[in-house]
Amino acid sequence: MDYDILIIGAGPGGIFSAYELAKADRGLKIGVVELGRELSKRKCPIDGKKVKSCIRCPVCSIMSGFGGAGAFSDGKYNITNQFGGTLYEHVGKQHAIELMQYVDEINVSHGGEGTKLYSTANSQIKRVCLENGLHLLDAQVRHLGTDINYVVLENIYNELKDKVDFRFNSAVERVERIEGGYALTVGGERLTAKKCIVSVGRSGSKWMESVCNDMGITTHSNRVDIGVRVELPADIWTPLTDKLYESKIVYRTEKFEDLVRTFCMNPHGVVVNENTNGIVTVNGHSYEDKTKHTENTNFALLVSKHFSEPFKDSNGYGESIARLSNMLGGGVIVQRFGDLVRGRRSTEKRIADCFVTPTLAATPGDLSLVIPKRILDGIIEMIYALDKIAPGTANDDTLLYGVEVKFYNMEVEIDENLETTSPGLYVIGDCSGVTHSLSHASASGIHVARHILENLDA
Repeated sequence: MDYDILIIGAGPGGIFSAYELAKADRGLKIGVVELGRELSKRKCPIDGKKVKSCIRCPVCSIMSGFGGAGAFSDGKYNITNQFGGTLYEHVGKQHAIELMQYVDEINVSHGGEGTKLYSTANSQIKRVCLENGLHLLDAQVRHLGTDINYVVLENIYNELKDKVDFRFNSAVERVERIEGGYALTVGGERLTAKKCIVSVGRSGSKWMESVCNDMGITTHSNRVDIGVRVELPADIWTPLTDKLYESKIVYRTEKFEDLVRTFCMNPHGVVVNENTNGIVTVNGHSYEDKTKHTENTNFALLVSKHFSEPFKDSNGYGESIARLSNMLGGGVIVQRFGDLVRGRRSTEKRIADCFVTPTLAATPGDLSLVIPKRILDGIIEMIYALDKIAPGTANDDTLLYGVEVKFYNMEVEIDENLETTSPGLYVIGDCSGVTHSLSHASASGIHVARHILENLDA
């Protein structure tokens, strides 16, 4: 065998698997194959001057490369079982929390010292939410910020690069089981290993599905999250963000009894583009460095959709909505809340006259032509509900960017060790359909690495 362990993907799951395996100092030959570039060479061409919008690079530097899609996120690590995935269903609730706490210790020791750990416990805000039909989920939140998150990843990479064989700009074309292990076809080259860990993230969902089909691994339909990114003056949400930073709030709509939730809150942050499988969607970032702060706060409002027979392609449904947005707006569409509720599109003049200055150059338009009515009705109802705890949220000049879509892989059938029915093949992180966050994905990588180390001599 060329390697003892091959890891596909250098996102959070793959990085923390490699970290724990290398740290054990057991003389293992570890290889990591990554579609994107190393961290220092990851750069989005959008500069706001010559390149103002997504040019659909063959491999998106925001989504792929060392650190995965989380490398340029705002670096929020939520220590909780209430959201972020269902890792606890496989490893147990207490163990899942312990794994996430261990991940936090690693981040802090690699450049994250001095960053704040927030908590929703015993919060008066939780009571205020309940009084207004909203539910604040419990969590501890370590906010690294996009800048410190980069430093942490850089330090971890520097520690690993002499212990682990990294292959960047390398697409895995095929995974096959061979006697005693697995073989990967990478750019015409064949790499072999005793064990294989797959950690290709959400952007690798289609690839992961094809691997499961080829290898006869059972998968189950998962959900897709569809919604918008809200941007408004930071002062409106300061009473909450100063205390909690990340407020995960869930609301059940009166009209359809659908659940709408806040996601990825970025105080004083920026709204950004994402390119997933050639589709441009929207996301948000924020920085720990106060010199990079803006006057705005942004967060997502998402509605989860599950499908059953005869339609099971949740990701395909989300992609079709995002493609419609790209078709009408050439990418991301932005609309004033006041224009949306009045049933009119936003124009360049209305956006220019807006009291909120957009942090993303998006096309003014009409989100009601893109997002299904039921989902959009729920989002509007949620904005009015949030206005009760953060007055000003439902102002006319609040900006809505669309479409924000969170794709989830078909949930792969894995056991308590996150091992598939094909012995020695593990699926971790968001491509498993089990984790949906930085903390859960990282924890899953630690869990698999420890299992492999415990069974080396078995």
